Amino acid sequence: MAWLRRTRGTSCETFRDERSPNGFSLLPWLLMGMGAFSNLFQGETPEPWIGGLGLLTFNSLYVYVSFRSFVKETREATSTRVALALLGLVTGALALAYGGNWLLFFPLLGLATGAAVRMPQLRPVGLVVGVLAGGVSVFHDGWGGLDIAYATWISTMVTAAILSLSEAVRQLRTAREELARRAVEEERLRFSRDLHDLLGHTLSVIVVKSEAARRLAAGDVAAAQAQLNDIEAVGRQALTEIREAVTGYRQGTLRDELDRAVSALRAAGIEPDVRRSGPPLVPQTEALLGWVVREAVTNVVRHSGAGRCEIVVAGSGGERVRLTVTDDGGGGELAVPPGAVGGTGLKGLRERLSTAGGTLTAGRGPRQGFVVTAELPVEARGLVEERVEVGVGSPVG
Repeated sequence: MAWLRRTRGTSCETFRDERSPNGFSLLPWLLMGMGAFSNLFQGETPEPWIGGLGLLTFNSLYVYVSFRSFVKETREATSTRVALALLGLVTGALALAYGGNWLLFFPLLGLATGAAVRMPQLRPVGLVVGVLAGGVSVFHDGWGGLDIAYATWISTMVTAAILSLSEAVRQLRTAREELARRAVEEERLRFSRDLHDLLGHTLSVIVVKSEAARRLAAGDVAAAQAQLNDIEAVGRQALTEIREAVTGYRQGTLRDELDRAVSALRAAGIEPDVRRSGPPLVPQTEALLGWVVREAVTNVVRHSGAGRCEIVVAGSGGERVRLTVTDDGGGGELAVPPGAVGGTGLKGLRERLSTAGGTLTAGRGPRQGFVVTAELPVEARGLVEERVEVGVGSPVG
């Protein structure tokens, strides 16, 4: 159990890296040189001290090249290329001087070459290594030495292919993990935007209607009861929308948001003027404009002190649609508090619209009050003209 607790914090990435090829993967092949090593102790090698020094040099260079071949930066470094060239010279010199088991160092040279060199340099370098192995082997063993040349060339190409494939898999895994991380971040951002927009608007409406119900309770019980019924309906709708936002299925319509905006403005004592003209909108565009209406009207109700709010939805040549929310509040920029402009309110809406190819601007109106303008591309499917009656929300011809 203690071992399990110690290893529980080990990341999956570390575990995968341990299974990936590395320098240790090429070390067991050094056993191919055991024949030459035994020749040194059996006295079958002339000048054994030269052979021993050459064997030590070969092994050292082979290990150095092997461990530097699994990281692109070190693999392409000049020191690695120089070490590989020296490895080729030592291999050729030992094989030419002694022959026999020493010829088996050529396939090892091929392994190191395949690990350290990638396309397009691999073809000419592999050819040079194969020709070197073939020439020296034929010199000692005749045409039968071509087997060494073939083994050298195969070891070079197969090693390069396997390691290239391993690198591609590692890169794909890294890309997949990066995409998953970004997807999580996008989902968190979507949820924070939806929650802010939903709760900000809904709570503002509840507060405004509660104040209206309190004012009406003393003199007009029926009107106060109607406001309370609206509060209950708004609360239930908010619960539904929050559940939909959590699962990512919320796709409100612009008509619904305009109706809610009219109700919220009238409850706050602000005269609404809602007009709509232009082509029908695709669901995504309607949902985005609905978010803008919700956020802008919430800010008008909470901060503007306005007596009138105008909401206009107008098409532009069948290519773009523009939504404008204008109030006549005396506070100007107070219609949108600093936190909304630069925080999670209109800033989040700007990001939403920008992703869909749209824009969002907000600022002081030409006379007074505040203006929020949103533009989005739209696909025209016929022209529609309608006017939302104040307090009713139904179109008239």
